[in-house]
Amino acid sequence: MNNHLTLFGTITRSKQLNSPSGINHTVITLEHKSQRYEADLLRNVYCLIQVILSGPRFNSVTDKLKAGVQVEVEGFLSLQQGRNGQNRLVLHAENVELKT
Repeated sequence: MNNHLTLFGTITRSKQLNSPSGINHTVITLEHKSQRYEADLLRNVYCLIQVILSGPRFNSVTDKLKAGVQVEVEGFLSLQQGRNGQNRLVLHAENVELKT
């Protein structure tokens, strides 16, 4: 089984957190807009997804991850339960590349 996603988009929000165990996390909201063909018809595609970058491997780019910056993120999807009890898909980054 494979769980791998590459997504290009624009950061709309960014915040940095530290876990109780001392691990640095950067949480960004990534907005993707594009057009794709489906069943021979051009379709507008839009998604907004939370991306989590964890650990020291991202320390060199976290200061650059601000609203308006375009990035390409590679990682895996996982289900996360929010404080309100609702589940949502989040993208856990394994690689991030700045595009602007």
